[in-house]
Amino acid sequence: MIYEMTVQVRVSNIEEGQRWYEVLLNRGPDFVPHHGFAEWELLPGCWLQLAEGEPTVGSGPIRLGVKNIEIERDKLINILDVEPFEIFNREEVPVKWATFQDPWGNRLGFFEYRDKKEMANRIEEVLGQPDRLV
Repeated sequence: MIYEMTVQVRVSNIEEGQRWYEVLLNRGPDFVPHHGFAEWELLPGCWLQLAEGEPTVGSGPIRLGVKNIEIERDKLINILDVEPFEIFNREEVPVKWATFQDPWGNRLGFFEYRDKKEMANRIEEVLGQPDRLV
C-alpha cells in the first residue's frame, strides 16, 4: 500500500533555491530538518523536497495543478525571470499544460482543468473541502 509520496529536486545553492521555491509555492517550507534541505507538503501526503546538490538533467517535469495557468505563468516570468513558455491546449485533453525550468535546470510545469466544474470537483476530492473561490 502506498500512502504518501515525495519528489526531490536539487539546486546548487540552497539559499537561492529556497527563496525561488518560496515564491513559486507562495509560502515557506513546512520542514527544514538541516542545512541543505527543505520540504513543502503540497497536498496531504505529497511532499516536494529541495536538496542542495547537483541538479539531475533531463528529469521531470513535475507538473502542479493551478486554477489559472496564465496568471501563474505571468508571475513566473515577471517575478522569477523564467523564460517565456507556451501553454498547450488540445480538444481531446481535459487540461491546459505548460513546462518551464527553474534556474538550476529542473523541469517543472503547471496544468489547469479546462472545465471549471471538474476542477472544483477535483479540489474537493483531493483536499476534502469545497473550493469556495470557483
